[in-house]
Amino acid sequence: MRTLRNLFAVLAVLLAWSGVARAADEHGIFERILAASGSFEETSAALEKSLGESKLTLHAKHDLKIPDGAQKARVYVLTSPAYLEAAKGAPANTVSAQILRVAVYQYGEGKKTYINMANPTSHAMVFYAGQKDYPQLLAAAKAAAQEIRDVAAKVPGKAETVQLEPARSEKTLNKFNGDGPAKMMAKWRNWEESQRLLFEGKPEEFAAMVARVEKALAASKDKGADDASGWRLISQVPVGANAVYFGISNEYTENKCVRINSDFRSDGKTKDAPYPGVDHAPALPLEILVINDGKTVRAVQYGEMWRMQLYFWDSGYMAFTKNTFVPSAIFNSIEKSLTAPGS
Repeated sequence: MRTLRNLFAVLAVLLAWSGVARAADEHGIFERILAASGSFEETSAALEKSLGESKLTLHAKHDLKIPDGAQKARVYVLTSPAYLEAAKGAPANTVSAQILRVAVYQYGEGKKTYINMANPTSHAMVFYAGQKDYPQLLAAAKAAAQEIRDVAAKVPGKAETVQLEPARSEKTLNKFNGDGPAKMMAKWRNWEESQRLLFEGKPEEFAAMVARVEKALAASKDKGADDASGWRLISQVPVGANAVYFGISNEYTENKCVRINSDFRSDGKTKDAPYPGVDHAPALPLEILVINDGKTVRAVQYGEMWRMQLYFWDSGYMAFTKNTFVPSAIFNSIEKSLTAPGS
């Protein structure tokens, strides 16, 4: 009997250890990096001051429209010159990995303020998979993540390193083509296959195609939470000589993303802060990329079902089946805005 009890004890330790090992092996697509001690406004101001003293480049900040104005969330679009230099030899279509996003948001009982980021390490595991210099690019992404942590650490509060859902192993991120039974919704496409063509041209037309996107977005207007059509340009970032990133958003997308992720979540959902999905704020803005590979210039957006799964799979399969129309509504709206006659 004692031997049997000892065996169960050993098995329990091994199971606990394997659970810890699995957890340690998982990388959140988001990482919480600070539990702030100040208000939303005080934390935002302190973060901006710290960013200004750092080597990171701030390109834009944007306040998300949270349903009912119940909570606040602000997204910052950044780049790291050191990271851009390290990744300058990477293919132009991988630039999504180099755009960094940080959020300040209110969450949970008492609307406490937190800072999190779109995890550069997880993004590198997706977008650099298969590159011959993958180890070096991954190391550069980890260094960029540390730059952001160092900036946040100067903001009053408690520094943290908490991987937020959806979390996946490096192997899963390397091959990411959707999640679970919803892979079919993303048509089993990886990140590169999910870069859906808006229009294309010759390499010498790169500047003209960038200007075409600029013109189309300037003519587009956000029409509110109930209408997917119309977009706001949040940021425009040249990445090297052969790529330009456009970050776009609208109230419809922000409203749907926060609601979808909040519907079936109980963690962090309180009477005064009913939308825990604000902690997914760094999933925004959405991307339009203009990329020159030396043979053609392409303007692309991501398949929105693929993108929704990358950032919002923890919403639950029920949330996805309930809102299957949302990714296509967003995708079609971007396509229409960018390819309409005269755009």
